[in-house]
Amino acid sequence: MNDCENITVTEFYLTPFSTSRINEILIFTGFLCMYLLAVVGNLIIIVLVCSAPQLHTPMYFFLCNLSSVDVIYVSAILPKMLSIIRTDYKMISFSDCFAQLYFFMFCAITDNYILTCMAYDRYVAICSPLHYFLIMTKKVCLVAANSCFTISAVNTLIFTLLMSRLSFCNSHKINHFFCDIIPLLALSSSDTQSVKIILSVEDFIGIFNFLFILTSYVRIISTVVNIRASSGQLKALSSCSSHILTVLLFYGPSIFMYLKPEYGDSKDQDKILSLLYVAVVPMLNPFVYSLKNKEVIVAAQKVGKVLWNRILLFQKM
Repeated sequence: MNDCENITVTEFYLTPFSTSRINEILIFTGFLCMYLLAVVGNLIIIVLVCSAPQLHTPMYFFLCNLSSVDVIYVSAILPKMLSIIRTDYKMISFSDCFAQLYFFMFCAITDNYILTCMAYDRYVAICSPLHYFLIMTKKVCLVAANSCFTISAVNTLIFTLLMSRLSFCNSHKINHFFCDIIPLLALSSSDTQSVKIILSVEDFIGIFNFLFILTSYVRIISTVVNIRASSGQLKALSSCSSHILTVLLFYGPSIFMYLKPEYGDSKDQDKILSLLYVAVVPMLNPFVYSLKNKEVIVAAQKVGKVLWNRILLFQKM
């Protein structure tokens, strides 16, 4: 038996960006703002979708689920990173590390499935508009959403348990700002073949979902091209534009990370790319779905008026 297997790991050492103290203050301020914008923005989307009857449609139902996952996403990672920058205490316990890994993977996989459901919703809405409400029923949406969360939770739990059983005695220094999969695997002295096989399966599912989304939009674009009225084309494309942008924001950094060549400072680039889908994408999603979306803007105005009237009524009491 390897002596390494007798060593019980109690904590890991995270290594965020190496920079001066002044730059750390700027980084802390920037990411604190990003975190607050991500949480507040996504909570506003959730409140609007739940409060406004005109947003009780399949597209906004899935958007509400996406926003809920994004709140968990940023909350699982950014507060710890902000704490490290603020206090310079870079240790994270074994249990906290794998809890962070669990929520990171759970949110990433769930986002992947929800974006696929949203692509199918847009495909049915544009390519089969007469059958839309027969296909995208409330029951179908609930089953699809519950399946996304359940499959992600089970897969992530199995993967995290396998990861937690690995031995980590080569080093406890994680070259990242959170407990990501690849840096943890690099530290392990155990046989990681089974873990890598499961990871490859998850990657394959992610690629399959991405190809499904691309295929859906190829069909959507071909349908839109055949629409004679230009106003109809613009209306169809506008209903998909927000989702297309969200898909590009979500998959873009991940694809670039896996396809880019490895060289000396690639670890720093990995950290920057990770920040894009861990912090930037959850922050931008609410803006993507609200700034050019008339339904969301109208719903926000109505909910805002109701809240303002209640405040005035409360003040008069």
